[in-house]
Amino acid sequence: MFDALHEAIGARRARTGVIGLGYVGLPLLVELAKAGFEAIGFDNDAERIAALGRGESHLAGVSDAELQALAAAGRLRVTTDPAGLAEVDTIAICVPTPLHKTREPDLSHLAAAVGDVARHLRRGQLVILESTTWPGTVEEFMRPRLEAGGLRAGRDFFLAYSPERVDPGNREWPVGAIPRVVGGVDSRSTRLAAALYEQIVASVVPVSSARVAETVKLLENTFRAVNIGLANEFALMCRSLGINVWEVIEAAGTKPFGFMPFHPGPGVGGHCIPVDPFYLSWTARQSGFESRFIELAGQVNGAMPRYVVERIGEALNSRSQAINGARVHLAGMAYKPGVGDTRESPAVEVALLLRERGATVSYSDPFVPRVEAGGVVLSHLSLKAALADGVDCAVITTHHPDVDYARIADQAPLVVDTGRALADVSADHIFRI
Repeated sequence: MFDALHEAIGARRARTGVIGLGYVGLPLLVELAKAGFEAIGFDNDAERIAALGRGESHLAGVSDAELQALAAAGRLRVTTDPAGLAEVDTIAICVPTPLHKTREPDLSHLAAAVGDVARHLRRGQLVILESTTWPGTVEEFMRPRLEAGGLRAGRDFFLAYSPERVDPGNREWPVGAIPRVVGGVDSRSTRLAAALYEQIVASVVPVSSARVAETVKLLENTFRAVNIGLANEFALMCRSLGINVWEVIEAAGTKPFGFMPFHPGPGVGGHCIPVDPFYLSWTARQSGFESRFIELAGQVNGAMPRYVVERIGEALNSRSQAINGARVHLAGMAYKPGVGDTRESPAVEVALLLRERGATVSYSDPFVPRVEAGGVVLSHLSLKAALADGVDCAVITTHHPDVDYARIADQAPLVVDTGRALADVSADHIFRI
């Protein structure tokens, strides 16, 4: 079975499946189809599947033309029916793994996906998890469920982990250019997973086990979270000292070794940075280890939206105004530049906090047509229209490309810049975090 599947993967004759067609799964499905594999995508969102079936992409990084061309060539199709999992030779699971409100792992989506795979699992298949999770998930959570029908991992089917490294909106690093880490439950599972990814990415990094591969992903994002937390705390400290933190970071960045610049902001968003470190700290607690750096970074980053609201209040107070009754316009609602993803976005939290304090909130974001904040749906309002209608304070929450931030500086009576959109502009009505 190993030899047959290895040969089929190398010849690109293997039928490949991807469960979960979001920011991770859909680009992977497209890359597999572009490489010449027959690629089948599975998702339980009927509306998403219907749109993809029409060749309509919901991601900026995947074009309608790509979907339509691959479908016309017979290399890509999508379905809501998990029975099709029996048809494929490889299965990549790319479903959400959020946290509960208690900051404990929520594996409900993964459990559902693994249940579908288990019901249709056959001998000779390769199953790979890409979703971020705690070390031991593949061995302790997935393996028993997949083996419940009598097949054994490493003997009857193959099981591995390869952490997703998608960076939505980053055109410099598309899926195929990013090295992939691969670790299986045994050496043959690792070799098969590596062989599959070698068909679509520049390089593959095999590691000794699935548990190591799972931990690699958590280290990558915990590294970012901790350093962003340091940058945020440094910004708060510099403000209390009357020092421009951006000037400090820029000057420190000239050192050619031993320093990597991270930048403060209104908080952290997306699925990875606000979530992944807590998977690691949760795992550590299970073994009696206290991960103080991780918890502290989470506290600092999580407090930034409230700090931004405080700065908005200070800006308004400088004009003898209060947040209650003020018209506040947020420039940006996505969690990062160049994407329409609002998961865990600090801008959404800022909007919610402002509304709780009595402000009238509007926003502009060319990537986000609508967003819900505290049970109220807000709709995108063009920056030109918002400034023409009149606002008391404009807040730059996401530094999107091709947005005229100079217009904000010129026309808004007060501006709070949470990043570096107006780094080169100095004026009394511009406040920074």
